[in-house]
Amino acid sequence: MAKLIATMNTTRGAYGSPESWNPEHTENASLPNFTLPFTFRQRATDQALTGILIAVLSIVMVSLGCTMQLSKIKTHFWKPKGVAIAVVAQYGIMPLTAFALGKLFHLGPIESLAVLICGCCPGGNLSNIFSLASKGDMNLSIVMTTCSTLLALGLMPLLLYLYSRGLYQGNLEGKVPYKGIVISLAIMLIPCTIGIFLNEKKPQYARLIIKAGMIVLLVSSVPIIALFVTSVGNSILIIFSPPLLGTSALMPCIGFLLGYMLSAFFNLNDRCRRTVCMETGCQNVQLCSTILKVAFAPDVIGPLFFFPFLYMVFQLGEGFLLILAFRVHEKLKKPNDTAKMIYTAVDDIAQETETPAKPES
Repeated sequence: MAKLIATMNTTRGAYGSPESWNPEHTENASLPNFTLPFTFRQRATDQALTGILIAVLSIVMVSLGCTMQLSKIKTHFWKPKGVAIAVVAQYGIMPLTAFALGKLFHLGPIESLAVLICGCCPGGNLSNIFSLASKGDMNLSIVMTTCSTLLALGLMPLLLYLYSRGLYQGNLEGKVPYKGIVISLAIMLIPCTIGIFLNEKKPQYARLIIKAGMIVLLVSSVPIIALFVTSVGNSILIIFSPPLLGTSALMPCIGFLLGYMLSAFFNLNDRCRRTVCMETGCQNVQLCSTILKVAFAPDVIGPLFFFPFLYMVFQLGEGFLLILAFRVHEKLKKPNDTAKMIYTAVDDIAQETETPAKPES
């Protein structure tokens, strides 16, 4: 642990001032004691992990598509109040939160930039799974994810340019992985379209497909975690500094909370509030990782290449806790609603059976 702390302190010293981020300085910079292989994501385990993730996501998105209806999707497009609120939350709250947390924890330029890139990313497929688990509006969830990913083609370069001006002097907005964004859209939309078609034409099989997708997700989580640990190893421990841990823990929490509050302020129904909440707090960590890999050499970005994965750990943990809270609240609410209905019915019956007193002659 002492070695890891010393490595982190050395990293802070190497990148502690904006001047060190000038391309002339970073060109020959090196990160001591950092062992991230240059063939990362090119080994057999990394390729296997990528293949499994794509296959699992495709199956899960087909099952999510089976929960959607074309009529409700059209409603969200013709009355885009929920989508507009979600986009404002995604690209207004999260980049500002990332920038503010960097200032709050006094992160160095390299750390602040990694956090900022994560905050500027659109929502990912995880938000759709969380929305389903929390009984949110799946039609709104898919529409929101699609819109935020499409808008990322223009908003990500703009936001990175605006927020990173004091951190990085290179052309960071030109490093947005447009190809990765298009691939992400394809992985989501094509299986979803298949699921919607199956739900429209073969609704009797929809429930079975949804259950099968959730079972595949649960069963595959074990090999996915095992392959990820094998690929990353103990290199991720280098970024376990208190400031980065605090940032990665607070960032999704703030996103979930403010997303729910914003949707409640604009009087969205409970299912839509849950959906906006999940869409805001969940970031597409794959895109963030791709930007860090494309924009910077491994000896420049160093262990902060793993920050998206650290964020994903807290994102998963806090998301599951939030889902549990939503489920418990719903179970506690149902008996109260049932009791109110019974009392109302009894009162109505009593009023109907009550005979008026006859007037005295």
